[in-house]
Amino acid sequence: MLDNPLLHLMNPKSIAIVGAGNNPAKMGTLHGLSIVKEGYQGKFYPIHPRDEMVLGHRAYPTVADLPEVPDLAMLIVPAEQALKLLAEFGQLGTKYAIVVTAGFRETGEEGRLKEERLKEIAAAYGIRFLGPNCIGIINSEILLNVTIMPGSGKQGKLGMVSQSGTYVTQTLPYLKQKGIHFSKAISVGNEADINLVDALEYLGQDEQTKAIALYLEGVKDGRRFIEVAQKITPRKPVILQYVGGSAAGARAGMSHTGSMAGPDFLYEGILKQAGIIQVHTVEELYSYGWTLAAQPPLRGKRMAVVTNSGGPGTAIANACEQGKLDVPTFSPQLQQQIRGHILPHASSANPVDLTYHLDAKMLTAVIPEIIMQSGEADGVIVHGGMSHGFMKVIYPHVRELLGDVTLEQFLGQLDTDFGKTVSLPWEYQIPLVASSFFGREDDYTAVYLDHGIPVFDSPEKAARAMAMLLRYKEIRERKQINRGELPAVSLQAQEIIAAATARQQKTLTEYESKQILAAYGIPVTGDRLAMSEEAAVAAALAAGFPVVLKGCAADVAHKTEKGLVHLGLTSAEEVRRAYRAVSQEAGGEIPVLVAEMLPKGRELLVGMTRYPAFGPCVMLGLGGVFAEAWRDITFRSAPLSDAEAEEMLQDIRAKAMIGEFRGMPAVDRAALVKILVTLGQLALLHPEIAEIDINPVMINGSLPVAVDALVVLA
Repeated sequence: MLDNPLLHLMNPKSIAIVGAGNNPAKMGTLHGLSIVKEGYQGKFYPIHPRDEMVLGHRAYPTVADLPEVPDLAMLIVPAEQALKLLAEFGQLGTKYAIVVTAGFRETGEEGRLKEERLKEIAAAYGIRFLGPNCIGIINSEILLNVTIMPGSGKQGKLGMVSQSGTYVTQTLPYLKQKGIHFSKAISVGNEADINLVDALEYLGQDEQTKAIALYLEGVKDGRRFIEVAQKITPRKPVILQYVGGSAAGARAGMSHTGSMAGPDFLYEGILKQAGIIQVHTVEELYSYGWTLAAQPPLRGKRMAVVTNSGGPGTAIANACEQGKLDVPTFSPQLQQQIRGHILPHASSANPVDLTYHLDAKMLTAVIPEIIMQSGEADGVIVHGGMSHGFMKVIYPHVRELLGDVTLEQFLGQLDTDFGKTVSLPWEYQIPLVASSFFGREDDYTAVYLDHGIPVFDSPEKAARAMAMLLRYKEIRERKQINRGELPAVSLQAQEIIAAATARQQKTLTEYESKQILAAYGIPVTGDRLAMSEEAAVAAALAAGFPVVLKGCAADVAHKTEKGLVHLGLTSAEEVRRAYRAVSQEAGGEIPVLVAEMLPKGRELLVGMTRYPAFGPCVMLGLGGVFAEAWRDITFRSAPLSDAEAEEMLQDIRAKAMIGEFRGMPAVDRAALVKILVTLGQLALLHPEIAEIDINPVMINGSLPVAVDALVVLA
């Protein structure tokens, strides 16, 4: 990471800012105030054409008037001025900049040209910059905040990279209230120079950052994104919210594969490939990201649930099961220990339900510690810890009964020593999360939040946070990703593609498509190509009945819908009738394929489509005529390792069909993995191919065989 520009940009010893003044209604002034008010120890140089003092610091009329070359330049001025000023900083010798200014690519063609000019200026002077159209950065390690909102003033553990400036700055008061603190936060804006992947790579190496949160609307360099993430995620969790898939939907495609390759489907698989945990709301991004950053890692799936109410305990247990966590019944020995501290009618089994118990320490410290010491739980979820908040609520009702004591006297009887409560996760290296219907008005919620223990406003959210720790445990334990060398290019495949291109074919025939697959070792049916009725009968006799007969023309993509597929033919006469029917539907004689009819069984869909950010992407899904209706699919970007292909088998909802199923043997997983890996290799070797659709891949016994195939040319 020595050459990552953010290593320097995030740690400037001096900052020059253009756009800050003494008018608090100006955005640049708010940026400047964040720099000077939050403890940054570096030098601050405001540039202002008229004011001699800005925010208590001497101002300089021009860039050339600065007393030294600043490490970092910040531009919060109109776009045209930003171009001129960046060049002036370049002439002075500044090498890093943050261009907050908007009005570039996001505004249309004229703005795009300005952005290109901005990049040219930066390149000419060797300047690396964030933006334009960004909000700035936060580096809590050096108390640096160059955004428009005050930070928390605390050094945090969660790194943030966002393609929206709002989620780096406007959320700061909300995050402070939730006890969530950034280590580093980076708004990347238009990513004209430094991009999201650069920021991800930087945070992956940053020792202060224990987990990384990403807000993503799209990736430009998809392969680098995957490769960088795969290096980070085995040792540091990455969590992401992706919101770019709904507007454009799927691009038009000629095959099943192409028509189902919408961004949402692609990104879901790509993120799994990268080892990134996907969430769907910004609340989850922050709260679950903070859980991953602030709590010890999960060592197993066993959850202990400790609550003061049966309803929340049941809700937590149910959500745990949905998240693939276990809530085991405690051993008789552990239950006996717990029963010594709870009321006779309370439950000690797990969930531990104290019901009504006035000693909150039993709920929050004593029983959780007994459980952690037992070795019977890998994580603890506590619901209902409360103290001052609860007492303040009930005070108006009990005041008279207690002799009109004051609220201060009433609260004064409470024990406020929370040391054991908040030390448990780190003492035993067992994660603990809490849920409560009280916010910071209650001491327990406040002390948990201020000591890195996440508190959620519903029991289910707390359980889902633990499920995120389990998801990351699975990512840490992934098989190693080793991609082999690409095979040699098949000359036969090259010749088939070249001949089809010369004929200006948009698609290859099924026969040609299968020849290409077979050339790379993908198993296909033994089809015979027949050019006449008599040749079709001869082919059927050679194959052995029953047979399938299919029309074979380059301009027909989906043959079943067009009446060009006839199955289960058992005699020469049936073959003749089928041939004539195909000719009638096609409007004249066309070549046909004749092949032995495989027994009806499990059908999968395997395919490849190209996507601008990620190149060729391999798909696996439930196949057959209902493939597009079910859309039970998953994607990975090529090239694939065996381990990545193996993970695809676990992604689809119909994965049970790949094992032993209704008397059928388990699918040969190694053979199916080889098809997926080979398909990705084939796509990389032949960039002329836009899509490949193999539907169905029939499971013949245990072996996958390509029964139908379509290759679409670019």
